[in-house]
Amino acid sequence: MFSFQNFAFTASSLKKIRLPLLASSMAAMLLACSTAPEKPLPIVKGNKTDLTIVPQNAPVNFPVMPREAPPLPREFRAAWVSTVANIDWPSRRDLNSDKQKAEAITILDNAVQLKLNAIVLQVRPAADAIYPSGIEPWSEFLTGEQGRPPQPYYDPLQFWVEQAHARGLELHAWFNPYRSRTAQSKSVLASNHISRIAPQAVKTYGDLQWMDPGEPFAMQQTLNVIIDVVHRYDVDGIHIDDYFYPYPIKAANGNEVDFPDDPSWIAYLQSGGRMARADWRRSNVNHLVETVNLRVHQEKPWVKFGVSPFGIGRPDRLPAGISGFSQYDKLYADVELWLANGWLDYLAPQLYWPIGQAPQAFKVLHDYWLEQNVMARHVWPGLYTSRIDNSDKSWTADEILNQVDAMREKGGNGHVHFSMAALNQNRKDIRKRLAAEKYTSQALIPASPWLDKKLPGSPVLELSEDKKSLQVSIPDPANTRLLAIWKRTGQQWLFSVVPAQSMRLDLSDDPQAGAIRQITVSAISRTGQESMRSSYSLP
Repeated sequence: MFSFQNFAFTASSLKKIRLPLLASSMAAMLLACSTAPEKPLPIVKGNKTDLTIVPQNAPVNFPVMPREAPPLPREFRAAWVSTVANIDWPSRRDLNSDKQKAEAITILDNAVQLKLNAIVLQVRPAADAIYPSGIEPWSEFLTGEQGRPPQPYYDPLQFWVEQAHARGLELHAWFNPYRSRTAQSKSVLASNHISRIAPQAVKTYGDLQWMDPGEPFAMQQTLNVIIDVVHRYDVDGIHIDDYFYPYPIKAANGNEVDFPDDPSWIAYLQSGGRMARADWRRSNVNHLVETVNLRVHQEKPWVKFGVSPFGIGRPDRLPAGISGFSQYDKLYADVELWLANGWLDYLAPQLYWPIGQAPQAFKVLHDYWLEQNVMARHVWPGLYTSRIDNSDKSWTADEILNQVDAMREKGGNGHVHFSMAALNQNRKDIRKRLAAEKYTSQALIPASPWLDKKLPGSPVLELSEDKKSLQVSIPDPANTRLLAIWKRTGQQWLFSVVPAQSMRLDLSDDPQAGAIRQITVSAISRTGQESMRSSYSLP
């Protein structure tokens, strides 16, 4: 298994292909030629060897046999970028478009510097949009007034997608499924907000407005919004958070206030429904999750669907010693069922507790979700990185670093930081230390072969006339998102990832690692599948 603690692989530790095999293969190839070519033919591009055919009777100098490059390093490294209440972006509601773009670029550049490979951007904070939508109004968190577009006009989501992809990052569009107005909302509601066009589907609950999951219009609205984004934007993932039914609030007497869904509940009973109310609520949420998963993949099979629920599962299944809030009974989220049925491509349970907090022990909960993952989907926990702050209860940077280690020790292959603000501000050196201690190499996002097993075509490598660079061509651009590049310099393998495009690779010496002896390139598909490798060896 690839170790992120030591990404500079030694050549001596890797499998070597015996040269006698190459010699016999070359001899057979030469004997098979009925006529001698007038000049050497181009390099034959392939997975294991680079051979040059020479004229008959000419001296044969066998080329250096390429060594096998290491396995690709794989780990999902992402951060949530919250737009609600201007937590991450934009920093204020009165920024013009140029300042919004500049802040987005800073976030993306910091993500690249840290060697993250994905951004989870909140595009629907409260039944609104940070992009032009024919279904819901512009978000007030973007412009200060719900329904007002940014000035000068631009499409923020398109900008984020393009800029993320230009840096080799995935962009996942994050939707709040049912919240329709927050306590931080100040603007007058736009005329096309759901609370105006379908007031029966929206309930007031404390200081919130909430779309009732039991109302068919509310569920259809959320589904329409998500599929509209999948259809119109080149996003890599669709992501919904933990806000299904709202977190309970308490009345003055200390009792929980029940969610006011009597009309939809009564309509269900009158239609012949026989489930208990809690089971009915869970079925409403289950229906949304199952349908989003189905429709997203019908629209674009390669787009990943992920959910980030509260981190504690069903009370009747919890490991010994674990206790706390029950999302199964309070948010009506049956996450274990979703995993069992494969209704998602990745789960990002919010494990927002320290390792040493026994009732919600991080390691125990991580193990629990891995055990529930019977369909072998991705489990990429959410980390509470923003708990690193200036308060008396602040976490140390070591807490997050140790959590990364704990996941890797159990075979975990990814995680998501909440939120980008803590990394952007480098609180207590967390960004610097992650880059130096944990993210020492770039990494590819783990593959999702259940979405598409098709391998992209192998890159074609061609030596330039001056022999100072390699031209890399992509034969299958429609199914290629990234290029994975290994460079061997002496006894080291150096890894990098770049956006898929035809390009030139410099063959000059690396200023730190020395002379380049081999380059191995593979294409990576939209679902993370690796092509056959193409290699070129230098003498």
